[in-house]
Amino acid sequence: MEIGNRIKNLRIQKNLTQEELAERTNLSKGYISQVERDISVPSMEVFFDILEVLGCSPKDFFDEKQEEQRVVYTNDEMTVYEDDEKGYEIKWLVPESNENEMEPVFLKFAEKGQFKEFSPSLSETFGYVLGGEICIEIGLKRYFAKKGESIYFHATQNHQLMNQFNGESLLLLVVTDSYL
Repeated sequence: MEIGNRIKNLRIQKNLTQEELAERTNLSKGYISQVERDISVPSMEVFFDILEVLGCSPKDFFDEKQEEQRVVYTNDEMTVYEDDEKGYEIKWLVPESNENEMEPVFLKFAEKGQFKEFSPSLSETFGYVLGGEICIEIGLKRYFAKKGESIYFHATQNHQLMNQFNGESLLLLVVTDSYL
């Protein structure tokens, strides 16, 4: 096992420079560099100090079965829900995304279709209109975005998305704090 590379990856994940890690462990930047390149092997005490600063237990550090990050999701893993009465279809693009900080969805609106109204929250919402025209009602104000335009707002008031196009509208939507 290349412990130096694992230490380097942990340091980068913690957004620390070699110099910052060295300062927090009372080591030199040069020594940290040598450890990360597997030129020097730290003593157990130094190794545990480094792991403590990096917020990693020795067990987790040496656990070979660490789950690899999931990156690609196929179309057949995505969930679709249609509401014919309100005239929209929603597709969750990442399974179990409601457990993440962001929830990306694809919305397809029939003519005059509308998505449900949401109460105020701490969420942020980003959308990109792929087709048609979308109306965003935030509190008492209305905003319009057409194909090729994007939307971004803080959901601090009641809000709702609607289709204002004579035909189908398509919207890629990403919401933080997963409240969809």
